Amino acid sequence: MKITWLGHASFIIETGGKKIITDPFDELVGYPAWGPEGDIVTISHDHHDHNAVNLVKGNPRVIKDTGSLAVDGIQFKGVAACHDKANGHERGLVTIYRIFSEGISLVHLGDLGQVLTLEQIKEIGQVNILLVPVGGKFTVDASDAFTITEQLKPDIIIPMHYNTPHLSFELAPVEDFTARFDQVVKKPYLELNANDLKKATKVIVLDYLS
Repeated sequence: MKITWLGHASFIIETGGKKIITDPFDELVGYPAWGPEGDIVTISHDHHDHNAVNLVKGNPRVIKDTGSLAVDGIQFKGVAACHDKANGHERGLVTIYRIFSEGISLVHLGDLGQVLTLEQIKEIGQVNILLVPVGGKFTVDASDAFTITEQLKPDIIIPMHYNTPHLSFELAPVEDFTARFDQVVKKPYLELNANDLKKATKVIVLDYLS
């Protein structure tokens, strides 16, 4: 499995001979919206910085619902959650996606705005790789993001949705989150198999494509 960060909450996840694009964004976000190729696209919610399917090249299968689904041998599970701490009354709902492939369970939290409930933790299940928003304002902040990592106990944590030089609006820096961990490494991308999980550094900050 290979994971490349496009910026914000968007990743290319290459697994099982397919490319999965999470939460594609449009040009208003500030990152280069160059239009990656994808076979499958997951959409956590219908905001312009997370649902720009029209910019994904090819004819991808779009997944934007809760529940379980298998596509080309890859297992997807969508779990409903809130975009805010007010039960969705401020910003609505989002969908958390658990993607299982190559013996690896990867969870993309989207624009999660709440600490997880016991029911959500049970629905998500085992997590090997966690893609977690940490920038606050529109999502959980660094403190709540850390609590969520304690709830889910992933092998590897990849922060997302935080302030960068390209972002067109202000979020908190990633360091507010990574300062809570002893070991943090930076990589241009992450490539690994199931046997590498226990040997990997806990927190990995990815470069975004620019």
